[in-house]
Amino acid sequence: MVLNKYLRVILPLLMLAAVSMTGCRISIKMNGSALDYNVYHTVHVSEFPIRAALVYPPLQQMFENQLLDYISKNTRLQTTDGASDLEIEGEITGYNLTPQAVTENALASMTRLTISVRLKYIDNKAEGKDVDQTFSAYRDFPSSEMLTDVQDQLCEEICKELVELIFNATLGNW
Repeated sequence: MVLNKYLRVILPLLMLAAVSMTGCRISIKMNGSALDYNVYHTVHVSEFPIRAALVYPPLQQMFENQLLDYISKNTRLQTTDGASDLEIEGEITGYNLTPQAVTENALASMTRLTISVRLKYIDNKAEGKDVDQTFSAYRDFPSSEMLTDVQDQLCEEICKELVELIFNATLGNW
């Protein structure tokens, strides 16, 4: 009799727990992107010309290569030169040096290199997912160093950060 009473209470609770466990599912995508590969197959990445007042000629190729490499490593999209499911285009709009950390002698002890990229991302498969945004990143370096000595390394680091920001705002859909 006592066992019957416990079964009436415990059995429904066990059934409810079992049903609720089968109704939950956790899904994690490990490829870095949030794309449905049944819908999206191709991406077109246009050139990113430099439209900044200051120009560092290798920057365009450096940025474009990093962007294409990142997309290739983190998605299964095929890059195309023509019509595609997704389009990425833009321009490098800023390459600026600004003094930072002014000392008591009114001299800057640090200089900041900032690179800005205006991006237009077009999703040809779904409305409302387009992005038209400017992304910026910077690195500081000691004013005692010449820009020409640190420029390549700084541009590599800044481009890497910009590519990650752009990927997360578009293909990563974070």
